[in-house]
Amino acid sequence: MKHLKLENETCYDGSQIEPYWAFKTFGIKDSSIVSWTGPMEIHPNNLIDFEDIGIEIKGDNMLHFIIEHFDSQPADLNLCYHRQRIFVLIVKDLLNDWGMVTSREGDDLFFDKGNIKGKLSVSIATCSVSSMKIHFALNLTENGTPADVETAALLEAGLSIEASHVEEIAEIACDKYIQEISDIKSDITKTKVF
Repeated sequence: MKHLKLENETCYDGSQIEPYWAFKTFGIKDSSIVSWTGPMEIHPNNLIDFEDIGIEIKGDNMLHFIIEHFDSQPADLNLCYHRQRIFVLIVKDLLNDWGMVTSREGDDLFFDKGNIKGKLSVSIATCSVSSMKIHFALNLTENGTPADVETAALLEAGLSIEASHVEEIAEIACDKYIQEISDIKSDITKTKVF
């Protein structure tokens, strides 16, 4: 599995969740994670989650991850959601290591802002015929987030996490996820089945 970090700020508009995006855009012919920072404004035609129809999903600056797996054929939505939760838990543990204690509800992370719980992340998992796709993003700032959602942001939490740390956090999260998937595959190869 490969990790590509984009150097240029890119807007997540929902089109990146389409199958083969990393291959068509960057020539990656393998399961991959692409990470970058940038705004998010999902075009209504690119919404994946039926619960999100009619609501705004946006933010001015976020840390994005697009994960695509080709190792299960046909693609398995159940497995994809399990992998999404693995990634969310990796990020949750990593943020805890940086002093940002979060809580998790499903695939969402929240940060306690005193007496208010702010939504720190967004995520979706989906499948095509040939691949499993996950988008996960953390708010870096609360600017541009929907007015009707109480949000939290990595760089505005009053902690020691600074903009210069974002790239390191992304790199560690991707490395840990790639290692976790590799470890699972290794465990499968050494396990006696009945």
